[in-house]
Amino acid sequence: MLKKFFNLDKNKTSVKTEVVAGITTFMTMAYILAVNPNILSETGMDKNALFTATALSAVVATLVMALWAKLPFALAPGMGLNAFFAFTVVLGMGYSWEFALTAVFLEGIIFLLLTLFNIREIIVNAIPINLKHAISAGIGLFIAFIGMQNAGLIVNNDSVLVGLGDMGSPTVLVAAIGLILTGVLLALKVRGALLIGIFVATLVGIPMGITIWPEGSVLSAPPSLEPIFFKFDFSQIFTLDMLIVLFTFLFVDMFDTVGTLVGVSSKANMLDKEGRVPRVKQALFADAIGTTVGSILGTSTVTTYVESASGVAEGGKTGLTSLTTAGMFFLALFLAPLFLMVPGAATAPALILVGSFMLSPVLKINFDDYTESIPAFLTIVMMPFAYSIAEGVVFGILSFVFLKALSGRLKDVSIVMWVLAVLFIANFFL
Repeated sequence: MLKKFFNLDKNKTSVKTEVVAGITTFMTMAYILAVNPNILSETGMDKNALFTATALSAVVATLVMALWAKLPFALAPGMGLNAFFAFTVVLGMGYSWEFALTAVFLEGIIFLLLTLFNIREIIVNAIPINLKHAISAGIGLFIAFIGMQNAGLIVNNDSVLVGLGDMGSPTVLVAAIGLILTGVLLALKVRGALLIGIFVATLVGIPMGITIWPEGSVLSAPPSLEPIFFKFDFSQIFTLDMLIVLFTFLFVDMFDTVGTLVGVSSKANMLDKEGRVPRVKQALFADAIGTTVGSILGTSTVTTYVESASGVAEGGKTGLTSLTTAGMFFLALFLAPLFLMVPGAATAPALILVGSFMLSPVLKINFDDYTESIPAFLTIVMMPFAYSIAEGVVFGILSFVFLKALSGRLKDVSIVMWVLAVLFIANFFL
C-alpha cells in the first residue's frame, strides 16, 4: 500500500530508506521542540503549552506535505520568525502575544489565498535556473554554519564577528567524534550513516556531560494547550503596526519557504526540465495550513525546514519520508524527555555534512556569464553571512534584475522578477 501510494518503485526508493530518512530529518530538527517554547515563553506564554503547540503544528503541516504534496520535506515553527514574534513584536514594540498570534493567523489566511490563486507558485517558477542551483548551495553553507555553531566550533567573536571556538571543550569533542564517524560511514556507503552518527554522538555525550539523561519516566502525557489555544486579539488589526508586522511575517516566511523548497529539490534532482519543483502548489499549501493551524494552537509561523536536506541526503525522495517525520513529532508529544536529551553537538555533524552535499548544484551554474554568476554568488554567500535564506534570495534576485537590465538583456528578466525586485526594495525602506 505504501509503495503504491508514494510511488516508491517509480522513485527508485524503498520503505526502509524513506523511514530512515524521515527519522534523520526529525533528529536534526527536534531541537525546535525545546527552542521554540524557550523563545516564545519570553512573552509570558505558557512554556509547557508551547511544547504541545510546537509538536502538533509540526505534525499537521508535515502530514499535509506527506499525504498531499508527497514530498520529503518537514515543517515546524520557524527559527527567526519566532524570535521576531517574541523580541520585536511583543518585547520590542510592546504588543501582547495575543496581538502577535493574530498577525500570524492573518498571515496564514493570506498565504492560503495566495497559494489558491497560484501567486506563490508563479514566484517559485519565475526564479531563473542558475539562481535555483545557487539557492541549494547557499542553503548548504547556511546549515553547515548552523551546525558549526551548535558544535561550538564557530563562536561569536567581538573583534571579527565570528571565530574559532574552544577546540578542547566537550561540546566540540562530541561533535568531532560524530563528524569523523559519520564521514567514515558515508565513505563506506553505510545506509543511515547520519542517523547512526547522531545516535553514537548522543551516547558519547553522556560521560562527557553533554547529553543529560532525563530524570524520571521518559513517557508522559502532553501538556494542555488551554493557556494559549485560540487566543486572538482582533482589536488592532487595522493599525499601521499590524500592517508592518504582518508584512514582515509574510515576506520572511514566503522566501524562506521558497528558498528551502527550491534548494533542497535542486539537490535531490527533483526539479523538472524547466527547473520547476514538483507539486509545488500542494507544498506551499502545507506551510499555509500549518501557519494557520499553528496560530490557533498558539505558536508562531510554521515554515518548511532546511534540515529536510538531511533526510534527502539519506535517500528520502517521497512523502513517506515526511510522513515518518510527522510520526516522530507525534511520538515526541509522549516521549519528550527522551527526544529532548539529544544535544545540539550530536546533530551538528549531520548538518555540517549535509551542507557539503548541497554544494554540488554549483557545478550546474554558468560561471562564464557574469549576469548569471554574480547573482548566483551573492545568493550563495548572503545566506550564511546574513543568517537568512530569505535575504540570500533577495540579493540574488535584485542583482540578477539590475545586471541583466543594465547589460541590455531585458528580455532575460520576466515581469514577475521585476515585481519582486520592486517589492524587495520597498521592504528595505519599510
